[in-house]
Amino acid sequence: MTLRDRVQDCMRKAVDNHECAGLSLLVRVDGREALYAEAGFADAASQCPVRRDSIFRLYSQSKPVTAAAAMLLMERGVIDLADPVEKYLPGFRSQRVWTPEGLVPVNRPMQVFDLLGMTSGLCYPDGDAPGQYAARLFEEQQSLMRSGGGMSTVEFANRMGELPLAFQPGDQFRYGTSADVLGAVVEVASGMPFADFLREAFFEPLGMKDTAFHVPQEKERRFVTCYKRVPGGLEPFSQLHLAVGDYSREPAFVSGGAGLVSTLDDYAAFADMLMNEGSYHGKRILSPATVRYMTSPQLSDHASRTYWDSFSGFGYGKLMRVAIRPGQCPYLISEGEYGWDGWLGSYFVNLPKERVTFLLMQNTTDTGTAAVTRKLRNIVLAGLSAE
Repeated sequence: MTLRDRVQDCMRKAVDNHECAGLSLLVRVDGREALYAEAGFADAASQCPVRRDSIFRLYSQSKPVTAAAAMLLMERGVIDLADPVEKYLPGFRSQRVWTPEGLVPVNRPMQVFDLLGMTSGLCYPDGDAPGQYAARLFEEQQSLMRSGGGMSTVEFANRMGELPLAFQPGDQFRYGTSADVLGAVVEVASGMPFADFLREAFFEPLGMKDTAFHVPQEKERRFVTCYKRVPGGLEPFSQLHLAVGDYSREPAFVSGGAGLVSTLDDYAAFADMLMNEGSYHGKRILSPATVRYMTSPQLSDHASRTYWDSFSGFGYGKLMRVAIRPGQCPYLISEGEYGWDGWLGSYFVNLPKERVTFLLMQNTTDTGTAAVTRKLRNIVLAGLSAE
């Protein structure tokens, strides 16, 4: 079998096993397309197939774009990563930390740097006490959204700042709302709505014409249906999740952690820019020094002890995983590779040593880095290395 045959067979099996309704894959090597494959449906009920220009929800794959926005303001001298978040968002003044004995003051103000490394103490809605504070705020926001309104990006971030933190800033790693708060920081620091800043700084110069926080009516036919797994198969999923899910209008809350939609080719342009150390088709988007910094790990030895066990072999920083010990990972990785995935299974990684970009799109809840993702990575990287 050829490399493409092995890839196509793996993707078809994932669809047949109801791991997803449909998915598409793009591999680029040294700036050129090496492989494209698709399988399954953008909408199973109508049997509409996944296509090259299908629009997918990125969820957490939005985070590297938000990190790039902060990096751009850093290199322009607008943001100092050591700045306290409260400089931009007054809701972060006089923060407190949850402990079993009660709330205690922070030892130091949360910094913008903490947001980039998920060492802020901010939480997603979770089952523990700090996570429950976040859950109530998200439910309040979603209730407002369901009635046609919603807190703005900055207002929602300021409300997050008033919640108790899970730990002292900088002390541990915890995956949470750091990227959403960072988007609000970018909005305040730049003096522009966060969505407008991303469009002017990245989407327009990179030609990312289908990347945004909503899907206009003329593009709805390309917008894939989201699914969740149920016994015996899949069923459509249309609920709000993390205050994201209504793409029919410009949202009041622009989620830097989960809000973007995009296509394979749009995100490939962003990945190409990073692979080329900030340059894209002769346009300078970020400086080489900034991209090298952005794609380096930042967790301290102490904070690394609280990093996810499932990410063995990786460090973390600038809202992305970074490979530091390839032999400790249960699939093929390359030292220095970086990228991130999304709740619905979208996945991006750049391997600078090999000049390889691997992009996978799918839209099924509770997916992240799935078995099919690891299998396809192994097939592709093994196959490319043997050529």
